[in-house]
Amino acid sequence: MYGLLDKFFFVFHSFIIVFNLFGWIWKKTRLANLMMLLLTAFSWFILGIWYGFGYCFCTEWHYQVRMKLGYDDMPSSYVKFLVDSLTGLDFNAKLIDILTLSFFLLALLASILINIQDWRDRRQVPPVHKEGMHEKPGKTGIKR
Repeated sequence: MYGLLDKFFFVFHSFIIVFNLFGWIWKKTRLANLMMLLLTAFSWFILGIWYGFGYCFCTEWHYQVRMKLGYDDMPSSYVKFLVDSLTGLDFNAKLIDILTLSFFLLALLASILINIQDWRDRRQVPPVHKEGMHEKPGKTGIKR
């Protein structure tokens, strides 16, 4: 059972990371992306006050599963774990943390800006003109 949960978290958490980074690109996912980025920020920065900067409950749950499977030397960063697992290399943890935060902040900025633009576009409803009802200069449009 824990092996299945380990695979689930690997896929699920990886999906969240990719969605956080690129979900703002597609119009239909922009608002959900912003919400997910804000949830991530809440976890990292607010829950991080008590649990440590960058705290992620998905990482916590996944690492609990991996501990049950006998893995007890997990890095504090899930992204480091993911990158190391995928490449077979041992990347510098500080570099991974800096890149993770940088890409997160860029994605958050992009998401905020594009969602503001979408909101402004929805507010600007163009006037509706019925065919043949356009006013001509100097005319009132009233038929006598």
